[in-house]
Order: sequence, then C-alpha cells, then structure tokens
Amino acid sequence: MKGKRLLQVIGIVAIINLLSRFLGIFREIVIGYQFGTSYEADSVALAYTLPNFFYVVVGGAITTAFISVYTKIEGPLGQREYLERVFAWMTMALIVFSAGLVFFSEQIIGILFSGLSEENFRLTADLFRIMAPATFFLMISMWLTGILNVNDRFSWAATATLLLNGSFLGIAVVFFPWLGAYAHAWGAVVSAVLMCAFLVILIWRGKFFHFGFRFKRSPETWRTMKLAIPILLGGATLQLYFLIHRMFGSYLDEGYIAALNYMSKIVQLPQSVLMMAVTTVVYPLLSRKVAAAEKDGISDLYLKGLRLMGLTILPVAVFVVFYAEDIVRAIFQYGNFSEQSTAMSAPLLKILVIGMFFHAANLYVTRFFYAYEHSIYPVVVSLLSVLGINVGINFLLIDTMGAAGLAWGTSIASICNFCLLLIGSKYVLNLQKKSEVKWGADVLKLVTLLLAFGALLYGWNRLFQIEGPYISLITGAIIAGVLLVFLMKVLRFREIDDMMNYVKKKVVRSR
Repeated sequence: MKGKRLLQVIGIVAIINLLSRFLGIFREIVIGYQFGTSYEADSVALAYTLPNFFYVVVGGAITTAFISVYTKIEGPLGQREYLERVFAWMTMALIVFSAGLVFFSEQIIGILFSGLSEENFRLTADLFRIMAPATFFLMISMWLTGILNVNDRFSWAATATLLLNGSFLGIAVVFFPWLGAYAHAWGAVVSAVLMCAFLVILIWRGKFFHFGFRFKRSPETWRTMKLAIPILLGGATLQLYFLIHRMFGSYLDEGYIAALNYMSKIVQLPQSVLMMAVTTVVYPLLSRKVAAAEKDGISDLYLKGLRLMGLTILPVAVFVVFYAEDIVRAIFQYGNFSEQSTAMSAPLLKILVIGMFFHAANLYVTRFFYAYEHSIYPVVVSLLSVLGINVGINFLLIDTMGAAGLAWGTSIASICNFCLLLIGSKYVLNLQKKSEVKWGADVLKLVTLLLAFGALLYGWNRLFQIEGPYISLITGAIIAGVLLVFLMKVLRFREIDDMMNYVKKKVVRSR
C-alpha cells in the first residue's frame, strides 16, 4: 500500500474507531438515563463483563497471534490450510465454552460477584444467560477482523465494530419500553450476530476464506496458541481493572458498580484514542527503528512521546478534578440519573482521572518492550500491579472508603505500573541513559506547569462560581486553554512555539 493511500486509510479507520468509541460511551449514557445508579444498572454492567472481557482480551490475543503466524506462512495453499485448522479448532472450542457459560450462568455469577443481594443476583444471572452466547460471535468476529486486516481491508474491520456498537445501542433504546433491562441483554446477542454475519459476508465475497474445516494438528496452530498466552496476559490490564472493580463492588451499596463503570469509561477514552495512534503510526515507526538499530532515534521517540502525553493528558486530568461535578451533570444527569447519582459518581471520577495519564503511558511504554521482543517484563509488571497492588489496596480500603477505595486502588496501581516500566526501560532496554539530565529537567518543568495551572484554576473557581454545568464547563474550558497556553509560553515549552508557527504558516498559505 502506497504512502498516500496508507495515510488515507489510517485517517478513515481513526474516524470510524472514534465514532465507535463515542457510540459505546453514549450507550453508557443511555443506561444512566434508563436506570441511573440502581441495581438494574449494576446488573447490566455485571452481565456484560465476561462477554466483553473474552472479546477484547482473549479474542484480541488470539487474533494478534494469528496475524503474526499467518504472515510468515508461504504460499496460498499453506495459508488456506492454516485458516481452516484455526477456524475448526476455535469454533469447536468456543461452542463448548459458550454453552458452558449458558448452563452454568448462576454458578459463574455467584462465584465472581458473591456480594450481590438476592434481587441483584437473580437479574444479573438472567441477563448473563441471555448475553453468554454473544461470546461465541464476538470472539469469532475478532478473528475475522484479523483476516480482513492481513488483506489490507482495515476500514471494513473498523466498520464491523461500528455496526456492533450502533446496533447494540439501537436495540437497547428501541426495545427498552417492552423489555426493560433485558433489552440490553438481547442487544448484546443480536449486535454480536449482526457483526459476525457482516464480516462473514465481506470475507466470503472478497474470497479471503471459504470457511472450511480441517481438524488436524499442526505446528502453526500450536505456535499460535503459545504466542497468544503472553499477549493475553499483557493486554488484559485495563479489562482486569474493570473485572476487579465489579467483583469488589458487589459488596458495596446499590449503584456503585454502575457509578464506577460510568466514570471508568470517561477515563478510558484518552487511552482508546492513544491506542489508535500507537498501533497505526508509532508502533510501525518504532519497529523500523528497532530493526535498523537506531538507538538514539528510539530514545528520542520514547522521550518525545511521554512528554507529549504529559502535556496533553495531565492538564486535562487537572481540569477534570476541578470540574468533575459539572462534567457528570452535563454528560449523564438525565432521566433516572439524579443529583444523588452525580454525588455518587463525581468523587470517583476525581480519583480515577489521577491514573488517566499513567494508563495511557503504560500502554505506550509497553510497546517499546514488545518492539524489542522483551514481552515477559511488562507482562509480569502488569500482573503484579493489577493482581497484587490493586487487589491489596482494595482489601485495605474497601471497608473504610467503599467505592472510593476501589478507585484509589486502580489509580495507585497504574502509577506503580508506570514506575516499574520506567525502571525497566532504563535497565532492560537502556533507553534513558543518554538523556537523564534532559529527562529530569522535563519532569520538573511539567510539574511546575501543572502546579501553576491547578492553582490558577482553583483561584478562578473561587472568584467566579458560575451556575449551570454547560456554561461552567464552556467558560472553564476557555479559561483553562488560555491559562495553559500562557503558562507554556512563560515556561518556554517548545511545543507551544511549534504550534504557533504551524498556525502562522497555515494563515500565510491561506492568504
């Protein structure tokens, strides 16, 4: 694919993925409108936890490993046989697995979310029994998008996810008056079937695979499974946070699972956008630099990426801390999402947003380890942070702080994960040794910027207490933008000069 065409495809895929992400967030807004922070909202979030976990984590790992193996097989005959073997074994395993989820739905919900009340447990188990078959179609669909991607049909694969979120949302809205919470359960299943059917038709018409079965062992199939395991462990971090939230949240009062879910989705958005940038632009560039052994170029890319993320995400986090209540009111406070729901959710947003930069930075730094094929270290660090530090803090704080303790566990664990990855990048990858002085100066300057920015925002809010969430957010965003540009200019951040020079060039050209 030529450079110009590649850039066009990347732009189209980015736009489709952003639309899909916003549809996903809008679905959470609809759940808030319909149920607020009631036990029904808790049950909807809990019931879809496992299908989504298997889709994103397990399906994503298998697909990534499949692409790696498939591209190394020579000849169309060998590739066709490999597709048939993977499809056959995966289909059989997923049918058995999904059937097990259906038949043992009550036992699974009872084990994972053992703190639920009887009413909440019964609704969650019923919803999960309906949603469980979606696991089969979601994971098959993830693999089918891999087939499209290896054949350079990136926009088709992205459109399938847009169809999933759009149809899920549509079904949940249209059938809610008749089905209530069950509209979301059927929305999960029907949307997964529609996405799978859409992908099958595309692949069949494109003649990329004829969906044959070949139950035969091969070294390539076994290698796919072995490759998928470390990818699965390394990519499960964020979804494990969600799962742990809900497991501990089952012991809290009604509505806190939903509140944690709503706020987590807001914090997750920057990481989702960053994932697109990393996978489409940064990671291919990084892989080429590693292959060419450009040590200095890799170190510069590493430091510039972290610096840019710090300048873009951290000021946003500071802004969210000051305007959390207005943000929740503007986005969620409609229908059954009451002022009480806002009072439950906003403090959680303030805590979770502290970890927003670190979640994104962890994703970014991890890709440097993968590019160097040092996958074990980030996997161990992620599991230690999620299953060790996060779970430990949850146990310590849940009795005294409730849902806020779970939010602190997530943010603190993400910070610890980042610190451990920084240590590894220095001593395992040797990325920081030539830039330690510059690194320290950048951190000091960024901390000064954030402290000054936070102090000025605090002063603005104390002097001018504006009524109404929309007016408050708009005026606050304008003031925050002006303050940020001013501080970056005073502290001589070169990024602001680069941006202004770019704008000037555009103005001159337009004349």
